[in-house]
Amino acid sequence: MPIGELCNREVVFATKTTSIVEAAQLMRQYHVGDLVVVDEVNNRRVPVGIVTDRDIVVEIIARAQPFNDCTVDKIMCSPLVSVPEHEGVIETVRLMRAHGIRRIPVVSDDGTLVGILSADDVLDLLAEELTELAKISPRQQMREVRTKLP
Repeated sequence: MPIGELCNREVVFATKTTSIVEAAQLMRQYHVGDLVVVDEVNNRRVPVGIVTDRDIVVEIIARAQPFNDCTVDKIMCSPLVSVPEHEGVIETVRLMRAHGIRRIPVVSDDGTLVGILSADDVLDLLAEELTELAKISPRQQMREVRTKLP
């Protein structure tokens, strides 16, 4: 399955000049734990970083840094690891594991942001597939009873 079919295409994003306060407000408003930081290039949103609620806590709050004039470009994770939308699930999980990341932006062939994938999205897919797999054995037994008994 291409990762573009699994990712969330409703991405909440920010620009490098978005303040930390605005970023936190966006996360609260949309109930998300991260924002993809984008540059606008020829009317396209090109991801350049990602900032998480954990980044805000660890880099700003825990260090008692003043945040009123701080922008997300100061704490965003960069360089950004992203994945093309046609990449497979297993390859994407391997990439996430290799870089130790739980969220990864999904991009089109020209680098435009098209979605975001989280480890939880993959876990949901696997749980659904395992549930379907677990249903095979009881159905096989019922089929045997119906077709093989005199």
